[in-house]
Amino acid sequence: MPDSLPVELRAVAAAFVALVVGLLVQTFRLSMRSSLPARRLEAARLRGAAGERRAVVLLEDRGFAIVGAQVAARYELLVDGERNAFDLRADFIVEKGSRRYVAEVKTGNYAPRLTTVATRRQLLEYGVAFDVDGVLLVDADSDTVRLVEVPPPSSRGQSRAAPMLIVGLVLGGLAGAFVSARIGP
Repeated sequence: MPDSLPVELRAVAAAFVALVVGLLVQTFRLSMRSSLPARRLEAARLRGAAGERRAVVLLEDRGFAIVGAQVAARYELLVDGERNAFDLRADFIVEKGSRRYVAEVKTGNYAPRLTTVATRRQLLEYGVAFDVDGVLLVDADSDTVRLVEVPPPSSRGQSRAAPMLIVGLVLGGLAGAFVSARIGP
C-alpha cells in the first residue's frame, strides 16, 4: 500500500483484504468438505468396478464360468401376513461343474471379512434369494475366493432338538408302561 495513505486507511484496507482472503479460504474449505462424501463414493465405486474386473479373471482362473453379471433377483418376505418384495443385484452368477453360485466381490480392508456384519448379512440374503448351491466371497484385493454355504434348517438348530424329542418319547413310553404295569389287572 502506498505510504501516502493515512495509517487508519491502510489499516482498514489491510483488514478488508484479510477479510476477503478469509472468506475465499472458508468458501474453498466448505466446498471441499461438502464434496468429500461424493468424492469418497466415486472412489469406492471405481475401486469396486476395478475389483469386479479382477474378480472375473480370478474366478475363471479357478475354473468358474461366468453365467451373468449384475444379476437381478426379487424375493418376498411375509411381514405380519403381508407380502413384501425386495430387489437384489448380485455381482455375478457363476457355475463350476453342476453347481451354481452367487459371487459377491468385495474390496478394501473390512468388506471382504466374514466378521463384518453387513457382509455376512448380504451373503445370507443372497443364499436365500438366489437358487444357488452357495455364495462365493471374492476378495479382489487379496485374490481369494471363499465358499460360504448356509446349512439347511434341519441341520442348524433342530438337530439338537431331535435327540431330545426321542429321549422324551422313550421316557414317556417307559413311564406309561410302568404306570400300566402298576395299575394292571
